[in-house]
Amino acid sequence: MPPRRRKDTPPPATGGSEKEVLVGFLDYLRASAVAKLDGVSEVDARAAAVPSGTSLLGVVRHLTFVERFFFLGEDADDWQATFTCPDDETVASVQAAYRRAVSEAGEVIDAYTDLAEAAPRASGRRSSPSMRWALTHMIEETARHAGHLDIIREGVDGRTGR
Repeated sequence: MPPRRRKDTPPPATGGSEKEVLVGFLDYLRASAVAKLDGVSEVDARAAAVPSGTSLLGVVRHLTFVERFFFLGEDADDWQATFTCPDDETVASVQAAYRRAVSEAGEVIDAYTDLAEAAPRASGRRSSPSMRWALTHMIEETARHAGHLDIIREGVDGRTGR
């Protein structure tokens, strides 16, 4: 059976402002990342794809923590542990948690009129980057991990595309 290929979704058409472009591309990548869990079994979602133990669920779970860190000011006790998925979490619960984090982050981002202002700060951090830096970093972070998810998902069942 040949691999199932989805037609790629083209980059978004965004508004003309800096914020609209940054948020538009971030949302595009967010949708691509979370969609990599669509239709995958619980077993395959947890399967380690590489010796480090990286899995589909682990990557999306990690992205959830990063969203909450940069946009909601929440800290993670152990960043490496964010890549692992406890037994009581499922594909549906990880997707829901990610979508909830993205929605809450969106509310925070929407409130910014000046991207030079500091993003929310996690407790214990002395300073916070600007919202512009946080958005740009999240585009880079999400794109990097969306690529990991693409490769892992193709290895699971041959599914490709955004």
